Formats: sequence, structure tokens, C-alpha cells
Amino acid sequence: MITAAEIQPVFENVLERKAYEKTRREAFDYIARGAGSEATMKENLQVFSNWKIRPRVLRNVTKVDLSCTVFNEKLSSPILFAPIGVQRIAHPEGELASARAAKAVNIPFVVSSASSFSMEEIANELGDGSRWFQLYCSLEDSVTRSLVQRAEANGYSAIVVTVDTPVLGIRETDAHNQYSPLEEGDGCGNYLTDPAFCALLDRSPDEDMEAALQKQIDIIDQPGLDWNELKKVREMTNLPILVKGILHPEDAKLALEHNIDGIIVSNHGGRQLDHCIASLDALPDIKQIVQDRIPILLDSGIRTGGDVFKALALGADAVLLGRPLIYGLAISGEEGVKQVVQKILHELEISMALAGVRTILEIDSDFLFKG
Repeated sequence: MITAAEIQPVFENVLERKAYEKTRREAFDYIARGAGSEATMKENLQVFSNWKIRPRVLRNVTKVDLSCTVFNEKLSSPILFAPIGVQRIAHPEGELASARAAKAVNIPFVVSSASSFSMEEIANELGDGSRWFQLYCSLEDSVTRSLVQRAEANGYSAIVVTVDTPVLGIRETDAHNQYSPLEEGDGCGNYLTDPAFCALLDRSPDEDMEAALQKQIDIIDQPGLDWNELKKVREMTNLPILVKGILHPEDAKLALEHNIDGIIVSNHGGRQLDHCIASLDALPDIKQIVQDRIPILLDSGIRTGGDVFKALALGADAVLLGRPLIYGLAISGEEGVKQVVQKILHELEISMALAGVRTILEIDSDFLFKG
């Protein structure tokens, strides 16, 4: 039987093909592939094609303004860098290069718990650049608390709690390749530097790195995570808390009831539940529940400025870019990330102008037609 991992990849675009040429096969598969049959990952892309932009004309688009506001912070555009861990598998400088690029193009950087470098090292590269911290609630409360406290101390302005990974999805290519970046030590930057985590170890990472990496794998996810557990995170910080992985309107209601500050509509880029609803398809129902009470962001499937426009029209306040930025990182490090962001920002600006839109707030569902 031929497995998905043995099939030669069919590339989405030139960007993905170039990243493939620059990256060892097992690392590329980890970045680019999805869960199971990859139905969710494919659907994430397809649903954007189902929506067509219906432009207005004679609207005077001499000046197009991409700026928006999230949590009372004015952003230069409605785009953030999605929390993607283990970036060293794409480029030796990993998140450090990505952070420099984010600062250069003035987009907020969301740092993953499983980053290759520590949140302190990444913050140093970002300088005064905007940054959030993505949190996996650990099986050990002491580690969760320590990570949150470190984020606060290093200028991170929001906590993003990922809630769609109670267990790891079925990723056939990784199993076939017998590959785990965490086992290889590419996602331990925040753990090996954490005093609460190191206190759990019988021996220091210098003495027994294999045991330290295994401990991280053992505690990074919490299958028992529920709304009550999120109350603990609320008690740990006064920073805004977003939940990432909301797809059902009933969960959006619960988020409001539990005083969550923001929602990220996401199916983890198609890397968790196969045959799952696409993020864009889930967005309108969640917007109907939330209205404008808290910010709604969206990730999974964003590839172009036109995609950003459609997500905003269907109710997102901003979007997070994922794989395209990692492909740029793999191709040429910091410069590659910058070029990808600049291209998508340019596409968004041109899409807005041609649709007859001057500001982000003007974009709504009247500009879309479902074909």
C-alpha cells in the first residue's frame, strides 16, 4: 500500500516549490502536509475560491488605508504572523529571522510555545515591535504560569491559548518519515530556558537532553483542557486572552460567557482534524454570535491579499499568515519572509482599490458573491 508520504508532492504555487527545493524532505513534509487524507487542508484553500469579490466603482480610491485596531492597538495592516513553532527546521535562524522581518514590515508576531528559540531571544529581535505569545496549557500548571509570566515580563501584549490540540492529529507523512521536530530539539527554546520546567527534571538538560526533550513532549499538551482550566490562565495574567481553534458557534458563545477577550477561528491549518469544516466556512456563524463584542481573527488557508479581503468581508477583524511566511523563511530567511508579506500587503491594497474600498472598516459582506 502506498502511503501519502510516498506520493510526490503537488505544489500549491511557485513559493511552495522553491521552499521544497531548499528544505530537507522530512522537514518540508512537516511544514506543508496536513492531517489524514489532507481533506481539511485542501478545503481551507478551496472555500476561498467559492467567494467572488463584487466591486463598486467610481469611489475615489486615491488613498487606501490598510490600518486597523485590535485591542486598542493600531496596526499598520490586518495581518499578523501566525504562531508557528520549530521554525529552525525551515532556516537556521528560525524565529529570529522571522521576527526581524515582522519588525521590518511592522506586523505583529505571535510567538509559539514550541519555538526553536526562547521568547526572550525573539523579543530582543523584535525590539519595540508588537508581539503576542501563543500558549499550550501544560499538564504542569507551574510551567503554564511561568510561561505566561515570562511573556508579560518581555513585552508580549496578549496570550493566545491554542485549544484544538488535546491530542495530536494523525499526520501520516511524519509517521512515515519517523520525524518529530520536538524529539530533535527544534521546538524547545521556551522549555529548556524555563525554571519551572527545569525543576521537573531529574537532571539538567546539559546532563540529559534526551530526557528533557521527552519531558516537554509529555507535558506540552493537556487532554483535559476545558473552560475551567482557562479560568486558571485568566487568574495568571491581566493581558488579553484569545482562544485559537474555535469553529463552532456554541463555543463562541461559551467564549463570551467566560470573558475571553478574542477568538481565532482556526482548524490548525488542516493539521489536526481531517474532514473538518474550513475556517472561512465557520467564520460567518461565529461572527453572528460575537458581533463586535470581541475581536475575531482567522487563520488557515490565507494565501493572497484577495483571501485577506474575503476573510475581512465575512467578519474577521484581522488574519494570521502561516505557511506562506515559512516558505519565504525557507527560501531566503528574513528577506524571504519580508517579500512574502510585502506581496500579500500589495495584493490587499490593490484588491481594496479595485473593489472600491478605502479603509478596512468599509469591507463587508456586500462586497462578496458566492458563486
